[in-house]
Amino acid sequence: MLTPGLYAVAPPQTLTLVLPPPASPSAGEAIHLDADVYYPTGEGSFPVLLMRQPYGRAIASTVVYAHPSWYASHGYIVVIQDVRGRGTSGGEFDLFRHEADDGYATVQWAANLPQSNGKVGMYGFSYQGMTQLYAAAKQPSALRAIAPAMVGYDLYADWAYENGALPLQIGLGWALQLAAETARLNQDAVAYQALRQAAHALPLGDADPARPRVLQTYAPGSFFHQWLDRPQPDRYWQALRPDLAEVNLPMLHIGGWYDPYLRGNLRLYQQMVSQGSTPQELWIGPWGHLPWSRRVGAVDFGPEADSPIDRLQIRWFDQFLKDSFSETGAKSPIQLFVMGVNQWQGRDRWPTHPCQSFYLSSSGLAGMRSDDGVLSPPLFQLQKQPASPTEDVIVHDPWRPVPSLGGHCGLPSGPFDRGAIDSRSDVLTYTTAPLTEGLTLVGTAIAVLYCQADAPSFDLSVVLSEVHSDGRVINLTQGQCRVDNAEAANPGPQKVTLPLQPTACTLAPGHRLRLSVAASCFPAYAVNSGTGARPGNCAQIDHQIVTVTLAHGPVYPSCVKLPLEAE
Repeated sequence: MLTPGLYAVAPPQTLTLVLPPPASPSAGEAIHLDADVYYPTGEGSFPVLLMRQPYGRAIASTVVYAHPSWYASHGYIVVIQDVRGRGTSGGEFDLFRHEADDGYATVQWAANLPQSNGKVGMYGFSYQGMTQLYAAAKQPSALRAIAPAMVGYDLYADWAYENGALPLQIGLGWALQLAAETARLNQDAVAYQALRQAAHALPLGDADPARPRVLQTYAPGSFFHQWLDRPQPDRYWQALRPDLAEVNLPMLHIGGWYDPYLRGNLRLYQQMVSQGSTPQELWIGPWGHLPWSRRVGAVDFGPEADSPIDRLQIRWFDQFLKDSFSETGAKSPIQLFVMGVNQWQGRDRWPTHPCQSFYLSSSGLAGMRSDDGVLSPPLFQLQKQPASPTEDVIVHDPWRPVPSLGGHCGLPSGPFDRGAIDSRSDVLTYTTAPLTEGLTLVGTAIAVLYCQADAPSFDLSVVLSEVHSDGRVINLTQGQCRVDNAEAANPGPQKVTLPLQPTACTLAPGHRLRLSVAASCFPAYAVNSGTGARPGNCAQIDHQIVTVTLAHGPVYPSCVKLPLEAE
């Protein structure tokens, strides 16, 4: 029985947008873009919700969203389009290259569909989120609001690289997936099977895991080769970033604490708030990239963590496409799921309160004993620290790199018990005393570490965890960076400032906070060879054992700056 106020939905129609051929006669023929269009049954006109995606339009991102027919039942014409060169759309797929022009044309086309009221909104996450930004950059008149979710706005800093380190597992896995889809569309069964198998079991044992033979053989034109060849933010990356400098459009921003592209969500939100006058809302759940549900990693965050996004998007688009503002909407423009108390909490702005530093100290055995490394606030640190600097040493052995577990770049993502990893001798741990009262972190923690190494380059992997009273060590947030050694020019430890993944969490009294430091986190991130070469340019046979020394004390005040929020 149909819920009162909802529409019945007709079976989807396949409609085609034909793009005119380029101006140059030699540039090719017209391109057709195919879409499934879901119509509510009824008289009158309806606004349009558009999703443009590269995975086959029948999927329609139902890994995180309700089916398009659900959205159509709320009085929307829903258009799910295959981007150029994907699904049954014509042309050649070239990662993000055509999405601005094709997105502009599609928005204007959708606005003129039969029964359309001329107003278009866009939704979708990941690649589908980026297609919204590219379309918005062209400022089509019919586009009235968007809902970009989990977007790597700056493709270099928010997607391909993280502080100079290469997120290997998600980057390579995605490259293999897209390459396999290309092979499928080309009916190349041999290439498809090889790429599909590699995507489901990454060939991490290849001579160079970042450039596995299967990708070089069957997808020599993959974007991932270009990403590896451009480890610095040069013009290549600048050309791929959507230019939103003149855009003033209502946006519903959706992110996850364990999503790899959260940095991009925040970068986009903060830019839109600073430069525009239109409403901007930001919602961040406890989720990884997918799915958006209460169980993430090894933690059940409770019923409030089940996705509110479908209903939220209907409310959002009703406001801007139907002029039907709901008083049941969010009272604050920022809604954060605070882990630990497991509830949504409102904020009027992204937290900018000063951070409190917790300092690292040890007797030099932070990698050998869990009770040696101490993390402490300033007063305690000044009282207990020896006058001379002390050091802890990591010996990074590429034969047995520190394994990744969850976090925002591991697969699967999310929080897990990393107690066994923290017990390794090549992982330094610094832990607070049991908390006498609750502690709430909202924002971005920043690790400031004074390090030196006996190699031209090394990585730092830093994890902030909650140590429960039963001994479980649950990761809250982490960060990774590549450090090019400056010891030749400036002997001695160099200061490394590493922002961690933003978070919102409350630690219970009796629990402890722990900072873990390692020189690898594989396969979430590519192993730094220690040679100075970049990932993709150095075979595993050439990887070096690297000794990293972490200094702390009054001379080298290594610490983590915590975004504490008053209770």
